Amino acid sequence: MDFIIHLQNQNLTSLIILDFFNKIKIFCKKILDNFIICAIMITKTAFIVKIAERTRRGYFMDYAEKTVKKNYIYQGKILTLRKDDALLPNGEPCIREIIEHSGGACALYIENDEVLFVKQYRYAYGESVIELPAGKLNEGENPAIAVLRELEEETGIKAKKAELLFVVYPTPGYTNEKIYIYRALEGERGKAHTDEGEFVDAVWIKTDKVKQMLKSGEIKDAKTIIALQRYFLEN
Repeated sequence: MDFIIHLQNQNLTSLIILDFFNKIKIFCKKILDNFIICAIMITKTAFIVKIAERTRRGYFMDYAEKTVKKNYIYQGKILTLRKDDALLPNGEPCIREIIEHSGGACALYIENDEVLFVKQYRYAYGESVIELPAGKLNEGENPAIAVLRELEEETGIKAKKAELLFVVYPTPGYTNEKIYIYRALEGERGKAHTDEGEFVDAVWIKTDKVKQMLKSGEIKDAKTIIALQRYFLEN
């Protein structure tokens, strides 16, 4: 009988010890899980801080390509075509076909709730296009001066000042062209005097109608769409 009691006490002690170790195991697992979670959070935080710092300094993603040699193929009145030898960010050689362009200036002019457009035939598209008055910059020309000149030449409007809205890159994949978009102000009506060989009609369109034309896709010229969207967002 004493032997049985002793054996039962041993079993009870074993169960108590086993339960104790199980509790320790669960407790250690919780500590380990919390430690892993904290380590992950610290790592993520450090990574985010590193990204933010790199981004702030401007060198987080440096995918700059290096020009090895500029090869000029064609030089025309409006543009120059190059086929360059270049290097990718990983050092691999590549070819880059580039159109050099001196840039352009575009005028958004609104008077009496009417937007001033020009309509002209665009040979490349084979159709007449409605767009804002604009023109090519002469070599080294100030865009603010060019835009007032183009506005007067194409429409007869002589504006007293022009406020730069923004500069856009129309097709960055293959040209360095920049278009400076201005809001022309305080204009006086006069007579248009277009360049030789340039056939342009000035067209005034009410702003409500312009919104409809934008929505329907009737206006297709990129610089015109950008300028008008900016105006309608602010007014």
